[in-house]
Amino acid sequence: MTNPTELLKQRYGVDAFDPEIFWSECISTLLSHRSVRAYRDKPLPPGTLETLVAAAQSAATSSNLQTWSVVAVEELQRKEKLAQLANNQVHIRQCPLFLVWLADLARLTYIAESRGLPHEGLDYLEMFLMAVVDAALAAQNAVIAAESLGLGTVYIGAMRNRPEEVAQVLGLPPHVFAVFGLCVGYPDPTANIVVKPRLPQSVVLHRETYHLAEQENGIAFYNQLMQDFYNSQQMNVPSDSDWSEHSVKRVASAGSLSGRDRLREALQNLGFLLD
Repeated sequence: MTNPTELLKQRYGVDAFDPEIFWSECISTLLSHRSVRAYRDKPLPPGTLETLVAAAQSAATSSNLQTWSVVAVEELQRKEKLAQLANNQVHIRQCPLFLVWLADLARLTYIAESRGLPHEGLDYLEMFLMAVVDAALAAQNAVIAAESLGLGTVYIGAMRNRPEEVAQVLGLPPHVFAVFGLCVGYPDPTANIVVKPRLPQSVVLHRETYHLAEQENGIAFYNQLMQDFYNSQQMNVPSDSDWSEHSVKRVASAGSLSGRDRLREALQNLGFLLD
């Protein structure tokens, strides 16, 4: 098991707190997470997909409605189409397994209609949000399981850039939406894949009530930490840009959302009323 103190230092950039009292292999796996965007040309062992789905189905689900599904994509041509729809991200083509996680209200719609029962509640925003949360919880369970097996993963939010076309590639019925994709495979050992630091706990952890102004010092520290990280990783970020500026640019305008500014329209086209 990797040294807990070292794992925390990688995650926060400084010695954080004494972790020796409570620790486990599971926590080591969680803190070792890194996004993998380069994969070996090596197939996954038989049963890997089914194991990841079993882990996903072990996540919590609101009211046991299980309003999510997943499409496993291994066919090269289909991965190519999805890569093109997601800003041509090469790792989608490269990974042996690409999982598309779905907010799925089609199943409950089908069950209700097949029994002649009303299902008006499915038309409300709450149910769509529930399905997105269910899909996210399931996917994160699968990620933890995959990484515990020595596999690498990276989420692909760009599935939401062109939702209708993704739905067509995957043959999705109405009331189903691709929330995000997930690359799964063996990391390329020649790639420089490191743990990306996160905001200090002083920024994200609030005790009893929320405090916005008190986050300033933690954000300033993180800005410098991420500037050093960008430089060390030779990332395509201007040398004078910090995390705050980089992040605000991502939300500066509708155009910054890479097509997702029309998400409500896309969802309605896919059968979600969102009342």
